[in-house]
Amino acid sequence: MTIGVYQGVEGAHSQLVLAHYLRALGDDGGGFGVPAYRQLATALIAQRAGVGVLPIETAIGGTVREAYDVVAEFELAPYAEIAWRTDHRLLGVRGAALAGVREVLAHPLVLAECGHFLAGLRDARAIPCEDTGIAAREVARGGNPAVAALAPAAAAAIYDLDELARNCADDPATYTRFLVVGPPGSAAPHARGEGSRRKTSLIFAVEERVGSLAAALGALANRGINGDRLDSKPHLGHGTERLFYVDFDGDVADANVAAALHDLRAICKQTVVIGSYDAHAGAPIGAPADAPPPRSAAVRERAPRAPSANGSPFPRVARTANPLGSVVRVGGLTVGDGSFTIVAGPCSVESREQIVATAQAVAARGAAMLRGGAFKPRTSPYAFQGLGWDGVELLAEAGRASGLPTVSEVMSIDQVERMAARIDVLQIGARNMQNFDLLRAVGRSGRPVLLKRGFAATIDEMLAAAEYILAEGNPNVILCERGIRTFEPATRNTLDLSAVPVLRERSHLPVFVDPSHGVGVSRWVAPLCRAAKAVGAHGLLLEVHPNPSEAKSDKEQALTFDEFAQVVDELERIPLPDAPRAHPGAWR
Repeated sequence: MTIGVYQGVEGAHSQLVLAHYLRALGDDGGGFGVPAYRQLATALIAQRAGVGVLPIETAIGGTVREAYDVVAEFELAPYAEIAWRTDHRLLGVRGAALAGVREVLAHPLVLAECGHFLAGLRDARAIPCEDTGIAAREVARGGNPAVAALAPAAAAAIYDLDELARNCADDPATYTRFLVVGPPGSAAPHARGEGSRRKTSLIFAVEERVGSLAAALGALANRGINGDRLDSKPHLGHGTERLFYVDFDGDVADANVAAALHDLRAICKQTVVIGSYDAHAGAPIGAPADAPPPRSAAVRERAPRAPSANGSPFPRVARTANPLGSVVRVGGLTVGDGSFTIVAGPCSVESREQIVATAQAVAARGAAMLRGGAFKPRTSPYAFQGLGWDGVELLAEAGRASGLPTVSEVMSIDQVERMAARIDVLQIGARNMQNFDLLRAVGRSGRPVLLKRGFAATIDEMLAAAEYILAEGNPNVILCERGIRTFEPATRNTLDLSAVPVLRERSHLPVFVDPSHGVGVSRWVAPLCRAAKAVGAHGLLLEVHPNPSEAKSDKEQALTFDEFAQVVDELERIPLPDAPRAHPGAWR
């Protein structure tokens, strides 16, 4: 029995597509909904579900680029596409009348697909909602006859609603393409039909110059490949580059497709092959009007199962789980791929002027990500505690202005969802390394996590904390050595650089070093940066401030802009050591 996952709640089109797919397999499994595409991906990776459904294109709104991005980032395996006729009905509470409707809830794309119908409801206003299932559920919960939802017919049965109108779409043939996906490296549970049409999706980046796109598309045309869809968006943080989303006929196993991909990689700045899958055959399909509603998705999640990793107590984190090492993707940036990543910024976000100036300065001098604390855990309750959510907004603004992904510490479970919507990498600070409920929450967030070692934590305890995050389905974890507390008072902490080769031998996760917190004195930071790279760290976390003497926190360890530039220059001359292999006695 297969458990599936979809974005949304019961009654959403995604759930209906999942139920259709499982029925076609003769599988009587069920499914559960999650709030966001990233959480769908983590549910698959954590083995809480075996198959997932994502919308990738609508007839009115076009490409759902976020869904493509998530499939690419988490390396989900595409199985098949399904073209689903989106039959929109207006649903209201029992006894409601069409003439009395004053508010209509629906997903924004559904509102666009029903423009003419909504224009005819002159006294009603349209209200965007997360998905069609949520729209129907909220109408049922509210019990207000003046509020209705545009949703599938199945939602009426699920939430005990009346159909006030049907055939609400401007075009009765409107449909949405969904992609059925599975965990990374998995094979489709259905057999390929003989002669079935195959389709491949990929994302590539080219510079915005005359002929660059033509050359990329020519690589496909020259191999006799038929393109099916093309869309684009700016490649943020990469100057004038643009990202293009392409679907075309053929399978990556076909000789002409393999040759075309080889040509594309030589032409493009970046090429990410999402994979090949069964193309939809025939006209769009839809749930029969008399079909029973899908079975309730209530609490069908399975407990995560830990894979075996040669006896390691941390099977997902162990080097043997991925001997070549993991690469963490943060937007268009990759960590752990052989490059050296520098994250820089102030200890605390203090003002718009301070954080924007720092962001622009560190970006110009070699930083790849921007750090900044909005919520500050301080030993003294009277010390500066950060700007809170105002600081989060300022950091996000500075990240956009500089083109740098952002990193900030999350302090509690109730902050995770809101922080994940604004910040690119969620940091777990030393004081929270063993806050297991918080580790689980960031594991479900779908955001990359920077996990700092606790003040008195052993290496095994740090790896166990990382295992909590990976066990929730989030593979994007960066470990960070930031110094431990010892009997030595000469430095703020004792920076344990020996932890770097140990962590790289025992774990496949990238390893950063934070020398700023490691010693707490700015003039000693530079030599420790050089040492960190020399022993094999994948990157650094550094504190940089426009005027360290006026910093509201950790002023003694912050670098000036010029000092930061000098550190970056010195690091350029230090090669990275070879990647380690798992040692047979690593877990004895």
